[in-house]
Amino acid sequence: MPVTSPCACGRIDVHAHFMPECYTEALAQHGLGQSDGGFPFPAWSAEAAIATMDRLEIATAIISVSSPSVNFLPVAGRPALCRAVNLAGHQLAVTHAGRFGLFASLPLPDIDAALKEIAFAFDDLGADGIVLETNINGEYLGSPRFAPVFAELNRRAAVLFVHPTSPVCPDSLMAGRPAPLIEFPFDTTRCFVDLLYRRVIQANPQIRFIVPHAGGALSALAARIASFANVPFIAPRPASEAEVFEALRGLYYDLALSTHPSALTALRGIAPLDHILFGSDWPFAAEANVAHALTQLLQENGLDDGQIAALTRGNAEALFPRLASRTGS
Repeated sequence: MPVTSPCACGRIDVHAHFMPECYTEALAQHGLGQSDGGFPFPAWSAEAAIATMDRLEIATAIISVSSPSVNFLPVAGRPALCRAVNLAGHQLAVTHAGRFGLFASLPLPDIDAALKEIAFAFDDLGADGIVLETNINGEYLGSPRFAPVFAELNRRAAVLFVHPTSPVCPDSLMAGRPAPLIEFPFDTTRCFVDLLYRRVIQANPQIRFIVPHAGGALSALAARIASFANVPFIAPRPASEAEVFEALRGLYYDLALSTHPSALTALRGIAPLDHILFGSDWPFAAEANVAHALTQLLQENGLDDGQIAALTRGNAEALFPRLASRTGS
């Protein structure tokens, strides 16, 4: 049964995943039936995705490949799989016009190949943005090695969706539990602290970053993160506490698995409502979990009709203007 809301135009989901055949075959060839501390890869099909979206009143899902992206392959094998994944996502969007968008994957740490894929994704496929994992085999996105990629995304005023993955020492941190339980939100936080302290966000103001899962632990730690901007022996670092809060306000945040009032209230302490977006995390989050999250969002946060409409569609329309003329199915 659909979860109803005052927004009759259909929700836009900026945090949805897909598992195209080229990707599942590559995973199988490497003996990967699960990732990130035992989290199983879910079944996926375009038909199941559309049926689920219809039941949840999601008009459009902007899809991406989840963790571990293509980072389970040797570096030399990543460009070909990225291209295949991106072509599959584009074909899905063409075949089911209006129902899907695409965040294209990049074959990091190969910078030349990543720059070529950025051009192909935007110029040939019309991708809505790029997806990167929080770390590339342990190297966080603030690494100077990745500066050319951020410069090109900034030149294009691109949307960059950052998705968490496992840290490099999962066994000592996760105690046998899957990484999505707490390490995903913490790795998101590590990544964005790295981007802030290495001044990547500040140096690339045209990039529209989407931070997943209500920002991980950023809202809880924002004041602490900001206060260390005053520590002189840390270099590089933000210019001031105020710069940290300004940078955090400029980011976008999705609500995948993060619609409980405690999470949304904390997030609104660092982010304006017009920078908060709906996300489902389907199929890694089961449909029942997404429906529960929607019920929390719509009924437990004291939001009025206009705020609900903004969170479930309007804010995404502003970020992705091509979707503004679409209506829900």
